Amino acid sequence: MTGAAGSIGTYLRKTLRGKYVLRLCDVNAISSIADGEEFVAADVTDAPALAPLMEDVYGVVHLGGVPREDAWEPILDINIAGTYNVIEAARRQGVERFLFASSNHAMGFYPRSERIGTDVSVRPDSRYGVSKAFGEALGSLYADKYGMRVMCLRIGNVADEPVDRRRLSIWVSPRDLTQLIEIGLEHPDMRYEIVYGVSDNARSWWDNSNAARLGYVPVDRSEDYAEKVLAAAPTPSPDAIAEIVQGGDFAVIEKGGGAPQQRG
Repeated sequence: MTGAAGSIGTYLRKTLRGKYVLRLCDVNAISSIADGEEFVAADVTDAPALAPLMEDVYGVVHLGGVPREDAWEPILDINIAGTYNVIEAARRQGVERFLFASSNHAMGFYPRSERIGTDVSVRPDSRYGVSKAFGEALGSLYADKYGMRVMCLRIGNVADEPVDRRRLSIWVSPRDLTQLIEIGLEHPDMRYEIVYGVSDNARSWWDNSNAARLGYVPVDRSEDYAEKVLAAAPTPSPDAIAEIVQGGDFAVIEKGGGAPQQRG
């Protein structure tokens, strides 16, 4: 697991512990290592350092990277070249499965009025979103060319509960995300799949039937928190671009012009 010291990695360590032996990787140290875990400090930009990480590994959960919008150089070095370094190191060591933490921001310029599945073109809202679209394409290449089993998870927002209006649509609980990770690691017929990392949210903008086909049955619902969230949330401006598109604030960073247009 790369990026194991990050927020998603911290959640998944708790839920995957005892089910798998975990080799944790991050540039930041992890002080509390549990039974069934080992930690190796490594940087995804250091390709030679990644080879030992992949020895005797069955599956990689690649969470490491810049987790937000940033300048092009760190996005290129860490999220794009770094993802290539990780999947190539995995291929060279014969790793069978690769789970890529993609993001809703790979699709963030789609309007909220449009319900989308996994069969539409990417529409990233940021350089960060571009890096996630690249990772999905790279995973497709490695599945087709090298026979690696790859799942790309377009993660919404991982938290114990949703905290604002947008997250009522995109929230995924740690245990629902864990279920998707387990499917990616264990489903016998999986070759290359894109799924949305989202719980059973009535307000979701995403058709997650691809995940359902693989056996995903989310157990948590954002609607259980809706009354509390809506009571505390300010009334949004209906004309604000961040309220029109699925990617929210990521879409308005550096943006000029009006709202993005619907595509045919």
